[in-house]
Amino acid sequence: MQRPVTPEVHIVAFDIPVPVNYGGAIDIFHKIKALHALGVGVHLHCFQYGRESAPELETLCLSVSYYHRDISKTNLFNRRPYIVATRTNETLTRRLLQDDFPILLEGLHTCYYLEEPRLRKRVRVVRTHNIEHEYYGGLAKVEHNIFKRYYFLNEAAKLRRYERVLHLASGIAAISTNDQEYFSQKYRNVQTITAFHPQEAVEILPGMGSYALYHASLDVGENNEAALFLTRQVFNDLDLPLIIAGNKPSRELRETVAQYPNVELRLGLDSEGIAALVREAQVNILPTFQATGIKLKLLLALHIGRFCLVNTPMVCHTGLEELCIIRDTVEEMKRAVKECFEHEFPQEEMERRRAVLTSNGFSNAHNAKALMGMLFP
Repeated sequence: MQRPVTPEVHIVAFDIPVPVNYGGAIDIFHKIKALHALGVGVHLHCFQYGRESAPELETLCLSVSYYHRDISKTNLFNRRPYIVATRTNETLTRRLLQDDFPILLEGLHTCYYLEEPRLRKRVRVVRTHNIEHEYYGGLAKVEHNIFKRYYFLNEAAKLRRYERVLHLASGIAAISTNDQEYFSQKYRNVQTITAFHPQEAVEILPGMGSYALYHASLDVGENNEAALFLTRQVFNDLDLPLIIAGNKPSRELRETVAQYPNVELRLGLDSEGIAALVREAQVNILPTFQATGIKLKLLLALHIGRFCLVNTPMVCHTGLEELCIIRDTVEEMKRAVKECFEHEFPQEEMERRRAVLTSNGFSNAHNAKALMGMLFP
């Protein structure tokens, strides 16, 4: 009896997805896990810049290859966006040419391999993590350093022009409905495949927590802005504790938090430490001022956290609106925080989360199958 042929795929990642401690890494790592669970053989190609090789990826992939990312400043003057120009490698191209397996390109960052004429006949699906020029434009708005602001604005302009390369893709796997609507107006075969994430079950602790929590990568401008907003405007006169958890906080955020005895920074936590804080909090408060993609921290909070308080940009067009408390003004947020501390998280709300989050649109297994349909049409 002939053994079934194992499907194999190349994944070109913009970074090494271990440690699994920020949105892009979380999506890529758990995508690989979900494909592996379906019996797909993954050939993973990672651009390396600051992260160590990750032996644990070997257990999930048929092969793992690493390539130096050339982050020299000369690439700032390249016609391509910096995030693309720094991720080109001839050795990687030659490896992709050794077979005819489909190729999954993670982000516009890796779309140089759409341009490559030797790969034109291959199935090449792009996983879009954001509408990149909008994301970089948003970073520019909240950046105080004039040189960094110029970089973000320049990169946003380049990304807007470069995005046309997506015409060469076999398909686009958009991370949110909002992004899918945008890309569908310009490109073919666009599907929504929501973020892959670590929690498959809704598991919320009984009882009440003693603090509110905001968690994020604090070195990202929009997250720094959100943390400052919560400290200065929402919790500035509340007699309730706020924990801000993340990494690399700005000097401005450190100095601001030091002025408020009810606000505390928790830094350097691994993914398990963050998850523990999310579980124990009475309310996870997650405002954003940039409605791009879908936030992995929102999915984490909804799977294992109690109350989830957000503003409209955090949940707009995600399909998760009914699971959150949505408040957009400072006074509305203050009132909502106080109300969350008045009672336990309702059982019926937990069941509602289970109904929504375990449905096909937010299931890793379902999304992996949908992605397989794009890679193996």
